[in-house]
Amino acid sequence: MTSSTSDPSTPASAPSPAPAPSGDLTPAAFLPDELLETFRERAVTHDRENTFPEQDLADLRERGYLQLLVPTEMGGLGGTLLQASRIQRRLAKAAPATALSMNMHLVITGAALHAHRLGTDGVRGILEDAAADRLFAFGISEARNEAMLFDSSTTAEPITGADSENAGGYEFTGTKIFTSLGPVWDRLVVHGRITNGAGEADGTGDDDPRLVFGVLERTDAVEVKDDWDTHGMRATQSRTTRLHKAPVTADRLITTTPVGPNQEPFVMGIFGAFELLIASVYTGIAERAVEVGAQIATTRKSVTRGIVHAGDPDIRWRLADAAIGIDGVILQLEKVTADLDALGTGETGPGITDHGPRWFLHFSGVKSRATEAAIAAVDQVLRASGGSHYFRRSELERLSRDVRAGLYHPSDEESVHASYAKALLGDVGAER
Repeated sequence: MTSSTSDPSTPASAPSPAPAPSGDLTPAAFLPDELLETFRERAVTHDRENTFPEQDLADLRERGYLQLLVPTEMGGLGGTLLQASRIQRRLAKAAPATALSMNMHLVITGAALHAHRLGTDGVRGILEDAAADRLFAFGISEARNEAMLFDSSTTAEPITGADSENAGGYEFTGTKIFTSLGPVWDRLVVHGRITNGAGEADGTGDDDPRLVFGVLERTDAVEVKDDWDTHGMRATQSRTTRLHKAPVTADRLITTTPVGPNQEPFVMGIFGAFELLIASVYTGIAERAVEVGAQIATTRKSVTRGIVHAGDPDIRWRLADAAIGIDGVILQLEKVTADLDALGTGETGPGITDHGPRWFLHFSGVKSRATEAAIAAVDQVLRASGGSHYFRRSELERLSRDVRAGLYHPSDEESVHASYAKALLGDVGAER
């Protein structure tokens, strides 16, 4: 049932990783201008043809992108989440869908890095696989599962029997949605509710339901649908993935957690890396829109008034408004991302904050504010740039579609507001 015909243990285009010159992880060195221009040109074709940017992936692999968040002692580049955030913003300015799809690998390796820093043993295999240039995808999202990481409609049935080669592992059955990198991933991180084979919690009863997280490889038990045909972010190819008793062996189990919110290191790492890297991509899109808007304003002339639009006070206000909103988001994004890096390393000192019980609020809050500000900024640029940018030939037209995908990523506006309301007011119906 798998859509892949290649050997899952050998990526189809996996040359020996070549890190950025001198190990420089600054965005401009890691992703040079000429490479980004190539990505930007390809993005037009992949958006039009609804195809995955395999050559972008090959180019990123050559630069060691898959090893970005792997510690140097494991063969990686030793990057921090803050460095990854900045690099992702830069990549999103050229090829938003490429950046968003690569986000999913960075979310998994970023979560593994966070958990590894805190001493979690089960994540080492993820980092070693990434060091060996294996591409990870994110198989968590499920239709109508608003709890996301903290519950699952997928079942995980224990594999028993001494004669089973997979004894001690689990078989996962369920449907995951929005699985980016659908045609090309090598490993898929999934979660499911532990059952005893009859749909009941495995020996724990209804009072203690548990989730298990593990790493799948491509087998006939993993069905990747070819169903991605969307308004924007078309090149991510975030296809539906169906699991039919897909086995995760004991050595590929990552962690088990209770159902419900918790700060288990890998789960917290996924939540934080996901929200912050999602925010990074949409912030990068908006940064590019502001750049394009400024270029248009300096060349576009009003025939009626005989002035360049850069001198029009209304145009100036709109572009300034877009830039103000994005500057504010960047400051928030960099602060919380640096704090998460520090939490993992145990760093303390001036300017570093351990947000304690408010970590999850800040993760989701930054994502919410970033995506809303990005949409607003792109819209302001469109309003300032004229009707020609309603045509498909315009980069702004594509950016305006890509940025709206941020509406659908968790945490959505409803859940963010519900979380903040609960923090402020307690549960609905609670005694006052």
